[in-house]
Amino acid sequence: MFASLLALALSAAAAERALPVREAVIYVAPDVTSAKLGSVGRGRELVILEKSPGWLHVLASVTPERDVNGWVLSKGIVGTSTPDGDRILFGEAADSEAEASRRHGRRGAAEDAQRLYYRMAEYFPNSPLAGEALFRAADIKWQLDYEDVMTRPSAKQRDPGERAQIDEEGMREVRKKFSNTKWADLAAFRMLDNKLCGDWLAQSKCPEMESQLYEKHVSEHPQSPKAAEALYLAAWRQAALIEIYKTEGNAGRSSGARSKAMALVQRVVSQYPQTDWALRALRLGYMVEQNIPTYGNALE
Repeated sequence: MFASLLALALSAAAAERALPVREAVIYVAPDVTSAKLGSVGRGRELVILEKSPGWLHVLASVTPERDVNGWVLSKGIVGTSTPDGDRILFGEAADSEAEASRRHGRRGAAEDAQRLYYRMAEYFPNSPLAGEALFRAADIKWQLDYEDVMTRPSAKQRDPGERAQIDEEGMREVRKKFSNTKWADLAAFRMLDNKLCGDWLAQSKCPEMESQLYEKHVSEHPQSPKAAEALYLAAWRQAALIEIYKTEGNAGRSSGARSKAMALVQRVVSQYPQTDWALRALRLGYMVEQNIPTYGNALE
């Protein structure tokens, strides 16, 4: 038994890998009337051991802990030799991602999309879609992890080091494999989530630090698709500091925050005039100029 499993593993190492783009039933033999061993979902990896007309003998990753050796129908299976395989896998991943966003969408669709995007980038590393696919895979996992982290009581801790951290492995892979691209810039912006405070507790430490983080992102990633948003978020924090410094009895720093907020507003408006962030910055600047508090419960 051990010898047969070893031989199977060795043959699998050199075999073509592929992914189902629909749920595939695994049979004992290449016959739909034969016994069913289970099914494998979208994006679960198959290793093709043998081919028969209309059928593939595969080692299928049914779950992360369970592999099954059996036969699947060849239709709906996309591998590295499939014409336009990269675009087909990306398209299925995008469709699964859209399904996940629907109310009452297919259960597990987000995880399907994450697997499909990741494997597409792995199977077709030279595809013009590879960078985006790898980022989307990392971003879906990031969003799922973020939701989990933010539901924990520790999410309200002021110090980001005192709460659970979102796994950065996927984003780091994007930055390493696609450095100096917009996908690396987007990954860097996402990773700022781990450095943001929970509850500011109406103290200046957190907005000061966060404003610097967003400005640093723009400085280090000037072409980032998130540059306008980062500058706006920095401006919003400076506007919040106007009131926070007042409560701390520091009128001088409050005045400085006002000047800083307006300078950041002008950067957004002048550098990114066609974006929503420019319009939001204009509104923020108006509030600051009119001495209307943008943070806290102060009312006139």
